[in-house]
Amino acid sequence: MNGPTRGYWCECWTEKVTSAGGSARLASFDAYSAPQADRWVAIALRTISPALDSDASDEAWAWLHEERAETRRALMRSEPCTVTITHAEVRITWTIRPVLFLPLAHRQAAELPACADSFKPERAD
Repeated sequence: MNGPTRGYWCECWTEKVTSAGGSARLASFDAYSAPQADRWVAIALRTISPALDSDASDEAWAWLHEERAETRRALMRSEPCTVTITHAEVRITWTIRPVLFLPLAHRQAAELPACADSFKPERAD
């Protein structure tokens, strides 16, 4: 079994900016390099930018053209990063955090840890 692998945990959250606002996680992604992590945000921003209001679109393109390089440099220094744009009454935030991914136990040709036998899944009635 291999040891931990360095990578980045990426999430996209939305939050209503009104007083009755709530938040929801839209997506998550496991990236194994800084370029892969910031590319995930870049693809999302390019994809949604035509549907954004002009201010939010400007924010998106400013990050893509001016701030993305600094985000990647920060990630390579193992610093967490956040990219946020606000469209109408919705704040969209992408977070990228350095993490260690732990290997999972392989189920074939390997002995599982003793605790695996004590797991009993709940039955849905």
